[in-house]
Amino acid sequence: MNEPVLTADAVHVVRDGNTLLVNVSLTVRPGEHWALLGPNGAGRTTLLSLLGARLHPTRGRVEVIGHRLGHTDLRALRSHIGHVDPRHPLSSSPRLRDVVLTGVTNTVERPPRWEPTREQRDRAEELIATLGLTYRAGARWSTLSQGERGRALIARALMPAPRLLLLDEPATGLDLPGREQLLTALDTLAAAHPRLATVLVTHHLEELPTATSHALLLRGGRPLAQGPVADVLTGELVGACFGMPLALTRADGRWTVRAELGGQTVESWTRLSRSSSSEPWHSAAPPSASSSSSPTASAWLPPSPSPDCSSSTSNTASRKPATTPGCADSSATPHASDRWPRPPWSSSWGSD
Repeated sequence: MNEPVLTADAVHVVRDGNTLLVNVSLTVRPGEHWALLGPNGAGRTTLLSLLGARLHPTRGRVEVIGHRLGHTDLRALRSHIGHVDPRHPLSSSPRLRDVVLTGVTNTVERPPRWEPTREQRDRAEELIATLGLTYRAGARWSTLSQGERGRALIARALMPAPRLLLLDEPATGLDLPGREQLLTALDTLAAAHPRLATVLVTHHLEELPTATSHALLLRGGRPLAQGPVADVLTGELVGACFGMPLALTRADGRWTVRAELGGQTVESWTRLSRSSSSEPWHSAAPPSASSSSSPTASAWLPPSPSPDCSSSTSNTASRKPATTPGCADSSATPHASDRWPRPPWSSSWGSD
């Protein structure tokens, strides 16, 4: 059985009159490792809150580990989800192993007069070792580096043996060694727990572990593309997501990104991307291939959040398609780079 660990179907979120998510669909299965990518304000953290049973959708359906939000006890459901937030609000300075043990009680601090069982202590020590922190297990929280704290919080989230691990920008504030230790630990974790599913929020591709298998690109609260990383993490799609021409390189499973501005300054591109409508997703059509002017980023973003699942795919049959949001059968969906208009700097603009 490979039943989904979580499913979001046509989800919309509106809060205080502000639309935060529009028509977002996502399915995560055991052993998959997803990245939620997008610029600030794209809706990544809002979506993660939905997946972590911390927020209800305004419209649409969310099921987490077989439980539908709105039809289950959220507090009980959260105990089966590992949620890692680097802004863990500790008011004291407990020892690292005691912070990990609070994953059993799902509390910020260790409850008074509560004592873990021998099995719980052993599991905590095992996870501390897996995350490479045995040498710091007895250290006070205030003496730990940001990277050590991040890895300790991952160990804490894994204490109840969840089927789903959610990571909200886990590399925030880390220096280079701290980031590399974190990513190594996440890859070790994926190898040690092959059925564990993870969803990681970031806007830096350099922060993706090598085990990352799938990606969802969000912009303005709407899905741009999703599917296997080989299909989704391309210069064209990620450039469309962030509103800047980008070149992506992957080596040994790790990503690097650089801007391709064609001689223009970052300032000029920023001015162009802000000069048009604040709702770029409603642009009617991509720019003409013969246009000599430099279009704004909004000119070539998807015109609608609703995909056309009935279109012919004869010209993409030889390529493995990425899943277009909202289509029930991904095999009938055009390739990710064909589903959306190509950016104007693409060498293949206007061709198959």
